[in-house]
Amino acid sequence: MKKTMKTHLVLLGMVACLGVTTSLACAAEGKPTADLTVSALSKYVWRGYELSKDSIVLQPSMTVGYKGFGFNLWGNLDTNQDTDIYGEDTNSLNETDMTLSYDGSKGMVGYSLGYIYYALEGADDSQELYAGISLDTLLSPTLTIYRDIDVFHTWYTTLAVSHSLPLGENLALDLGAQIGYYAYDNVEDMADPSDPTQEYSALHDGLLSASITFPIKDNISITPQLYYSFALSSDSSDALKDASANGDDDDFIYGGVSLSLAF
Repeated sequence: MKKTMKTHLVLLGMVACLGVTTSLACAAEGKPTADLTVSALSKYVWRGYELSKDSIVLQPSMTVGYKGFGFNLWGNLDTNQDTDIYGEDTNSLNETDMTLSYDGSKGMVGYSLGYIYYALEGADDSQELYAGISLDTLLSPTLTIYRDIDVFHTWYTTLAVSHSLPLGENLALDLGAQIGYYAYDNVEDMADPSDPTQEYSALHDGLLSASITFPIKDNISITPQLYYSFALSSDSSDALKDASANGDDDDFIYGGVSLSLAF
């Protein structure tokens, strides 16, 4: 699965609304916008979970927007899909996500509402609703709450900050940090590693990110990016290690590059 990281999160891509991102908030007032992006990353990590093993992942994305409304279609192609995770060892488009959203602002307060459909290979499809609020102030703090309404009935809450450091004309180093809290409704879906009679609820994952967007032409850009994902508690460490594609990891350094075309 992807984020606001499905990239209305926003933070995960850490690229600006210069037509180089899948962010659904970048639609210009008064006219439709569109963006096509392809990312090549060394690993697929979602909410702290390692979802690929020793393979490059390609993540194509298409976003269209109009007057605050947005539609995003995103996919994950594992170039060497691992047998232990998905049941076969081959190239595979193992996830396709659709996001519908509305983004707006009033004064220095921004807000977002959205719906995400996760189409997954080897697992049940799922659906989420989300709502977010942000402040146009130092570090642009953003609080986003996701609610799974289909399979797992979970709450996932993120608090994110970001800052852009100018490096010269039309260049900036975009930095971000995010923490996530996961809460399951039912112990049958996921138990607390410390107490199997209780459902899982814990400070779950942290994410640090850095990227620089290089304009190539007016509507084409390339963005190298680097991420560090890590567990935030002993319970989440146990949960992430148990689900890790490599078997025993709860923190991951990964990165890659994105090529974007904006209309």
